[in-house]
Amino acid sequence: MDIQQLNQQIEAKSESISRLTSEINKAIIGQEKMIESLLIGLLGNGHVLLEGVPGLAKTLAIKTLSDAVDGSFSRIQFTPDLLPADVVGTLIYNVKENDFRIKKGPIFANFVLADEINRSPAKVQSALLEAMQERQVTIGDETYPLQKPFLVLATQNPVEQEGTYPLPEAQVDRFMLKTVITYPDFESERLILRNSINQTFPKVEKVITITELLEAREMVKQVYMDEKIEKYILDIIFATRFPDKIGLEKLVPMISFGSSPRGSINLAQASKVYAFLRKRAYVIPDDVRAMAKDVLRHRIGISYEAEAENVTPEEIIDNILNVVPVP
Repeated sequence: MDIQQLNQQIEAKSESISRLTSEINKAIIGQEKMIESLLIGLLGNGHVLLEGVPGLAKTLAIKTLSDAVDGSFSRIQFTPDLLPADVVGTLIYNVKENDFRIKKGPIFANFVLADEINRSPAKVQSALLEAMQERQVTIGDETYPLQKPFLVLATQNPVEQEGTYPLPEAQVDRFMLKTVITYPDFESERLILRNSINQTFPKVEKVITITELLEAREMVKQVYMDEKIEKYILDIIFATRFPDKIGLEKLVPMISFGSSPRGSINLAQASKVYAFLRKRAYVIPDDVRAMAKDVLRHRIGISYEAEAENVTPEEIIDNILNVVPVP
């Protein structure tokens, strides 16, 4: 298909996503970055890990997203006493029929909020993350496919570490994006304050159907990615593993491990969605650079030496982006 024709199709199809973005922005003020991350996870068939201090509307964001989409929503509050069955479901004995019946858990929804995911032990985290990866749940002898679309938004609080169970690197890697949420600016917070005091938050309407969402997701696959962009993505990923090969010997003792192949897949996918949201039928290097931190910050292992010198994954990614040649 000719790029110009594809551009027109993408522009037409992205109208429904623009409506969705506008509707969410009515309720969520000053968090455009978080909203964009949610949409990228949704259209890229991935999941999003949000990290930020309490009170930044992380929970409200996915509830608003589910309100604006004609889909189902469930919230799981992760606590130390939670069991895997509380997430995926279990078999319940039926006395009348002398048989077991399936009781499905809250994972069976289009939008699942895993609130404070690091407050539950590893077996509960694994039950959720297995469902995220396989898009199915096994209860007893039966396996049930999860609904489409299926988006898990997990939140974690970076401030409190007492009584938490940090996600292992192998499980964090299953999140397409890790987005760090910051405070809203002064004017946005003033508007939030006024709306809260006056109770004047606008009601969110359903503006897009599941079918339209899945069609938009299919259209994202049509976004063109040149071989030079593919090479650029792989150069960035390989630089996280072997920084000395691009002249960044100083980063070698800072990195304990680099990004997995899932990182290159997710960076390519996220870049396509980023281009789609800007109504463009092709990916440019700026799309890749814009998504690099969210895709890679949780896929680069920081050594003890880096921690001692307060070096962050974001600084390492910046160094790599400044050195890797842009096509």
